Amino acid sequence: MRVMVLGGTGFVGRHAAAALRARGHAVVIGTRHPKRALAKLPPALRDCELRELHFESLTTRYIWKPLLNDVDAVINAVGILRERGSETYDRVHNMAPAALGEACARFGLRLVHVSALGLRPEARSRFLRSKLIAERKIMASGADYSIVRPSLLDGDGGFGADWIRRVAKWPVHLYPADARGRLAPLDVRDLGEALAVLCERGGEGRREVELGGSARRTMAEHLAALRALHHERPALRLPIPAPVARLGGHLCDLLHLSPLCPGALELMRRDNLPRVNLLAALIGRAPTPVGGHAPTPAGVDLPAARPGLGVHGNAHRA
Repeated sequence: MRVMVLGGTGFVGRHAAAALRARGHAVVIGTRHPKRALAKLPPALRDCELRELHFESLTTRYIWKPLLNDVDAVINAVGILRERGSETYDRVHNMAPAALGEACARFGLRLVHVSALGLRPEARSRFLRSKLIAERKIMASGADYSIVRPSLLDGDGGFGADWIRRVAKWPVHLYPADARGRLAPLDVRDLGEALAVLCERGGEGRREVELGGSARRTMAEHLAALRALHHERPALRLPIPAPVARLGGHLCDLLHLSPLCPGALELMRRDNLPRVNLLAALIGRAPTPVGGHAPTPAGVDLPAARPGLGVHGNAHRA
């Protein structure tokens, strides 16, 4: 099988491409900058065909035709955390995926679209709402699709994953006081393998696929589990008042600093767990463990210095 991986030099795309190659498939990598791609790809993927495309401009099914005429399936792992110029949420998360779905339906191609857990129509974040709109457009496209919703990803080389790993090593863990939801941290290599399997299954695959690891942790617990891989002593937990955390999220968004943004904070306030976790059924084994066994911290989850700021001890996360 010949599969095009859109966003193939990115965190998810690289691992999906590697899993496809390991299973004997030919891979075409769609990327904005083919000349820069070799520096981002592992050696095992440097002989893949590189195809230049600018996702935000591919907003009608007709534009997709010459890009898809020699492939059997497509994985869409393109996404943006923040808007830049013509790369807007509407074009990248909505219009282009909708056109891709229509093109795949017309040409009889399998489409595996990477989305996210926790999307709701009432979300305040434009980032989250745009991804939900894309899901609905693909569902209505008539394509042979699977929409994949992974939990929080861990692994080498991911913008968000690397930031979280770095913060986990700090002696003090800061987190929003209202981050009470739980998540199921997922190794990105497991996600890549699951995406490859879904390409192979065609119409036999599930339409909506929710994936996560075996652990159920709050964000504070996730940071502690990652820290346990490097340090025996637990970090001091310091919850940040919700208004302060929101202000920090907006500042990070404005300055393009870190993966912290209003959408991420919104997801942290409630559980983001797979309703039915299909990972083991797809890859045929238990999920790869993420993090270590964190000792029970003592003298942590400090209360706010001043009352009335919305700080809670033992916050839980998505």
